[in-house]
Amino acid sequence: MEEKEVILTQEGYDKLEKELNYLRTEKRAEIADRIKVALGFGDLSENSEYDEAKTAQAENEVKIAELENKIRHAKIIDEKDIDTETIQVGNIVQVLDMEFDEKVEYTIVGSTEVNLLENKISNESPLGSALLGAKKNQVIEVNAPAGIMKYKILSIKK
Repeated sequence: MEEKEVILTQEGYDKLEKELNYLRTEKRAEIADRIKVALGFGDLSENSEYDEAKTAQAENEVKIAELENKIRHAKIIDEKDIDTETIQVGNIVQVLDMEFDEKVEYTIVGSTEVNLLENKISNESPLGSALLGAKKNQVIEVNAPAGIMKYKILSIKK
């Protein structure tokens, strides 16, 4: 099975590296301490602290494996390669929502960096994929759950 490429900005890649390092070091040590303390409580068959710590350990190892896989298949978007002629991953795009006559600014990111509170949308989302390749002043249509939405591209920045 071929693994899917994970598109990241340098900032997103650095965040994954930092989280992976934390999970491998501090989190593993914290869980190991919890297991050690729980073992001191005696009978493991009725030891909920031990069960919880072992579950936390398993979940941590799964998360580590996921992050290692993302990093292994990462494609970092080089800021030098980002232009402002057509929209691509890494661009900051200001659009006019034509239905609500509202200006909104989005950063197009890979799916692992999505953060709706910061208006970072995935290049794989309906809006993100519709924006890719579009140019300033172009009107795009997005097939959203609420119906067809129209956006006019006002600006494209790095």
